[in-house]
Amino acid sequence: MDQNFRLGPNDVVRFLLELFALFSLGYWGYRAWPFPWPGVLFMIGVPLFAAVVWAVFRSPKAVVPLDPVGSALVEILVFGSAAAAWFMLGLPLIGAAFAVIAAVSGVINGRAELTEGDHE
Repeated sequence: MDQNFRLGPNDVVRFLLELFALFSLGYWGYRAWPFPWPGVLFMIGVPLFAAVVWAVFRSPKAVVPLDPVGSALVEILVFGSAAAAWFMLGLPLIGAAFAVIAAVSGVINGRAELTEGDHE
């Protein structure tokens, strides 16, 4: 394990945002589509797809590391989809609150990643 690794408050917030985004996408799949088919497929498939995209391109141990712009685009795609899901479900306050928290956390994280990159 990296001895310089430090878990900060924004890291915890980001992890909770990721979990909530996956929940949001699954809940959207459950509510937005007829049950059982295709509702079950969307309820499982959409969060699974988002988790794979995040793991491959955005996670700290990404298989395909991206530059800061690419990382930001993946993050906007996943978190933006989750926020849009709440708007489509008729719950715009949840979508807007999630979007604002995700945006603030993303800016904080992006600045920290750029600062780390300058020191390496």
